[in-house]
Parts: sequence; C-alpha cells; structure tokens
Amino acid sequence: MELIYTEQDLPSIARTILEYMDSKILAFYAPMGAGKTTLIKALVRELGSTDNVSSPTFGIVNEYQLDNGELLAYHFDFYRLKDETEALDMGLDDYLQSNAWIFMEWPEKIPNLTPENMHTLKIEILDQKTRKLRLV
Repeated sequence: MELIYTEQDLPSIARTILEYMDSKILAFYAPMGAGKTTLIKALVRELGSTDNVSSPTFGIVNEYQLDNGELLAYHFDFYRLKDETEALDMGLDDYLQSNAWIFMEWPEKIPNLTPENMHTLKIEILDQKTRKLRLV
C-alpha cells in the first residue's frame, strides 16, 4: 500500500496504518527529517494515549501509556547504536515479547534482530511538506 500525505493528514493516515496492521511491531525506514517521530506521535494518539511523544534518540527507548496507566507502546530509536549487541544488552528480546505496540526508528542498525512478524513502513520525502509512505 502506498499513501501520499502531509502533516495535516496524519490523523487519517494513522487510522489507515492501524487498520492495515496485523502485527503490533512496526519498523520505520526513512532518512533523517522525514517525519518518523511525527508519524509515531500520530499513531500513539490514535491508539488512545495523550503521552508526550518524542524521539528516544539518547535514551534509545521511550514507553507510552494509556491515560489509565496501562502500557501501550515502546518507541525505539536505534540511530546511535554502535552494534546490535547494544540492543541485546538493553533487553530488546524482552520488549519484543511484550504485548505492547513496538515502534522502531532506524531498524537498519539491527538487521539481524528485527522480528519476522514486523511491518515495514518506508517514508520518502517528496518535497518540504509531502511524504510518500509504503507499507510492507
């Protein structure tokens, strides 16, 4: 599936993505500045959380909850990892076994650790405001 969108389309794009998914593990492939975190923010909101979504670049993982305190999602940013061992050392396997949504930015940094049941989302920058999203 391919979708062309701008930032104002994000709520409907998030709904479309969530309807399409049969796995809670989503891997986002895109260049720097393509809007991975912005799209994840829309997904988290659509799933019912009002948590403040931000890129976990320095902490590697953020956790989001529903307003009732129930765990909703883990948001990873693997950009700063030196190697896959760092992901294993932080307990990636345990996170992947949870029933939470998993949003992974820069999964290309951990190619041997990504699960088979994940969905790939590739974002392409078309112009300053427009993106093309391919769901695989």
